[in-house]
Amino acid sequence: MEIIRDPLWNNVRVDDVTLALVDTPVFQRLRYVRQLGLAYLVYPGATHTRFEHALGAYHLARTTLAMLGEQGALARVPADEGAVVRAAALLHDVGHYPFSHALEEIGAEHHERVARPLITEGVVGDLLRARVAPDAPARVWALVCGQGDSPLRGLISGSLDLDKLEYLRRDARMCGVPYGEIDVDRLLNALVLVDDPDTGRPAVGVREKGLSALESLLFAKYQMYRNVYWHHAVRSATAMYKRLVAAALGAGALDAGRLAGYTDEGLLVALEAGALPPPVARLRDDLRGRRLYKRVVECPAAEFGGADDEAGDWIADDFALATRVEDALAAELGLGAGELLVDYPAKTRMLDLDLPVLRRGGRVARVTAAGWEGAINLPALSDQLYRSARWLRVFVRREARERVRVPGERLVAALRRPAGEVRAALTAGAPLLS
Repeated sequence: MEIIRDPLWNNVRVDDVTLALVDTPVFQRLRYVRQLGLAYLVYPGATHTRFEHALGAYHLARTTLAMLGEQGALARVPADEGAVVRAAALLHDVGHYPFSHALEEIGAEHHERVARPLITEGVVGDLLRARVAPDAPARVWALVCGQGDSPLRGLISGSLDLDKLEYLRRDARMCGVPYGEIDVDRLLNALVLVDDPDTGRPAVGVREKGLSALESLLFAKYQMYRNVYWHHAVRSATAMYKRLVAAALGAGALDAGRLAGYTDEGLLVALEAGALPPPVARLRDDLRGRRLYKRVVECPAAEFGGADDEAGDWIADDFALATRVEDALAAELGLGAGELLVDYPAKTRMLDLDLPVLRRGGRVARVTAAGWEGAINLPALSDQLYRSARWLRVFVRREARERVRVPGERLVAALRRPAGEVRAALTAGAPLLS
């Protein structure tokens, strides 16, 4: 065993197979991809990378497997399943684009699909086949995608997957905020392998005594979304970055096929080297110089959508339409193309609850988004917290804010309209601000 020192988990013990995987170019790239994208422009300490996060997820997988082994639970799974799970925890982020999830929001292929050839082919695939099992690459990728019938799948993708436990703790530590504290030891010790009441097959569940720690996970995730991930300045920088990369791709200054191979700094260097139209180059320079666009309108999801939880979802789901709307609104307000940006984060569940619970009497019950009457009401609370953390925001370029009066209520009303109605107005050349 080799020892890697980590500021969060102290000693991370790695075996020779893990060390060989860490030393591959596929994994080493993660040293240069920040975990929180552009959040370092707001929280200067948020420069940690997916490299150390992946090592932390591997450490938690190794620790959890040891605990399950002590319970005798691993006697129910194939002998090589532990090695497959450890590899999946280590490799789950190798397909990530530069600056976190932002490029997926403009339509780039999901990072888990990008990861498939990186895990199943090349040096990583060869290592897994030779050192773990002939079918290990396919099994590892299936775990990363939350697929397959492995009894241990819930450790990699699920309500209590180790990825969440790791990134919430690490992100809070590196941002210097107290919001991501989770009772990780309690949760790990509460994990158990049970027979799923729906399928009858063994699956990862949690003992009933761990439900209070599950609440800590929910609140930690909510606080981190509200204060870090969806912080208004972080979302401003993210909106600028998305518009910049999309425009660079449209201008031919970037090759879409190479996006997943860039590091953070590599992509910025490519953007500086490429021939960009003046407005796009100005956007790049603003982002590089941390001249972030300023919010001029904001509205919480609970107020923006009202009873209609789908209102405005096209802003996050249809980047091409959102870009057309941004430029149309900018023109109506006397601004240039790209000087007004709209942001409404893609939907996420604060706690995607679906797991078996071992009750104190020995019975196994499933708790899902439908709730567990009399025992746990996390699903309803999760939905309320999510709607209070998600905000619609309209940003304008800092210099432009001084020369325009933004009609807040009319802007919100325009963005609340259904996608089809908005698209028809654009096609007809009708104003969006009525």
